[in-house]
Amino acid sequence: MNQSPKINSTEVKKKALELGFQKVGIAAIDGENITETQRLQAWLALGYHADMEWMENPKRQDILKVMPEVRTIISVALNYYTHDQRPETEEYAKISRYAWGRDYHKIMHKKLKVLTTWLQGFDQSIQARYYADTGPVQDKVWAQKAGLGWIAKNGNVITQEYGSWVFLGEVLTNLELESDRPHTEHCGTCTRCIEACPTGAITQPFVVDANRCIAYHTIENRNEQLPQTVTSHLQGWVAGCDICQEVCPWNQRFAKETDVAEFAPYPGNLVPKLVELALISDSEWDKQFPASALRRIKPDMLRRNARANLDAFSKAKE
Repeated sequence: MNQSPKINSTEVKKKALELGFQKVGIAAIDGENITETQRLQAWLALGYHADMEWMENPKRQDILKVMPEVRTIISVALNYYTHDQRPETEEYAKISRYAWGRDYHKIMHKKLKVLTTWLQGFDQSIQARYYADTGPVQDKVWAQKAGLGWIAKNGNVITQEYGSWVFLGEVLTNLELESDRPHTEHCGTCTRCIEACPTGAITQPFVVDANRCIAYHTIENRNEQLPQTVTSHLQGWVAGCDICQEVCPWNQRFAKETDVAEFAPYPGNLVPKLVELALISDSEWDKQFPASALRRIKPDMLRRNARANLDAFSKAKE
């Protein structure tokens, strides 16, 4: 436990904004998150995490197992939206917006490291560690608790200022800082994301089954073949899927151009052709996707995804 007279919530937020984060909020560790833990356990019990075994890590259910000394979580969001639009004709492959530019992990980690080092510089007793989609932390839960936005019916966090086109990160610290109010949910009666999902992956509001999710299968599924229940609905997607985000009213009304130049699309990510990706060599893959989040999708997976789309389009024309 650490209460430093040299640092407060206002100063922390000011520093985070100076580093380029668009939103920052603070959540106190105030006992067990029973509701969130039960939801995660129920989701896992249904097998909705598919082959993502890391989701079963017990640390996800108790932040104190990640860092026993933690008293506060500083949650941040970084807008990645650009006004670029992908071609809609069948010859082009579709890549999720988050992967158009430079790998977000590199950008987020750089900023979070500076924030963490700055915190620790106030006193040698201050402990802090950071994550950006890289540790057993329920980042969406903490983002809502810190007041950044709310977890929507499609499982993404929506911010009122930028929609859901944001990357999330957090700093865990033993500092005791004044916390923000949790964000309220503003999806209302809207079900556009549920209705738009071609595979029915959003089984009910706020519950997503990865086994049916195009994003899961194109990014995480390591099998040689994708399930037929998914391939017939790919619609050109080879890396992720933005369908549920694109139909969201919050995104349509409030998306703003990012000020992070590195998130601008690489040309090969915005207008790739399916036939070219279906035949891409390992060396060509290495050259086309440098410093990209797309490197998680190995060459054989990318070829598989592209071929599955070509097959689906071919069958649809028969």
